[in-house]
Amino acid sequence: MKRFDIITEADARVLPRGEAVMLARGGHVTPLAQDTLKERRIAIVREGQTSPDEAALAPVSDIRVVAIASDHTGIVLRRSLAGFLRGRGLAVQDLGTDGPDPVDYPDIAASVGRLVARREADAGIVIDGAGIGSAIAANKIDGIRAVMATSETVARYSREHNGANVLTLGASLVNDDEARTILTVWLTTPMQEPRYIRRLLKIRDLERE
Repeated sequence: MKRFDIITEADARVLPRGEAVMLARGGHVTPLAQDTLKERRIAIVREGQTSPDEAALAPVSDIRVVAIASDHTGIVLRRSLAGFLRGRGLAVQDLGTDGPDPVDYPDIAASVGRLVARREADAGIVIDGAGIGSAIAANKIDGIRAVMATSETVARYSREHNGANVLTLGASLVNDDEARTILTVWLTTPMQEPRYIRRLLKIRDLERE
């Protein structure tokens, strides 16, 4: 995370969209920079309010690599979304499955979750019949915060408030257009508020009990 004593308009314009940066104690953001930071959805973490350890728990804002997988019920939707993601310029790690035989959703969810937990992917998507089982399974992996979303609102809150790094979808609950809309909102919503980031530390502590 970059640290600044002062953030100017010139600084704000070259920061990656959706990035989080740290402002030093007593630091200053110029008025023009404030408008640009807001427009570019760049989060300011003020030094002393959030520790580097806590800030590191925030999900990747500038998502470039996405891991995606499905069980046998989500093959059609997964292939469509993989193409959609590539069309947005993202690198896609498509983990299948592609055969007609039934597969177990915990295995699929785990394959995506492990890549995200190891930071080999910035975010993950898992598709099964309802999306619920995959969310439960993925959340068993240390460092994963998976959410099943059926609306734009849930997708946005899961990122902004809860720092979700894996999205699960139900192929029987959303159609292709709905899934694309949900996915777009989820991918483009950063986690910004320090108070939300601090709560991720408590979730991590629960994983370690």
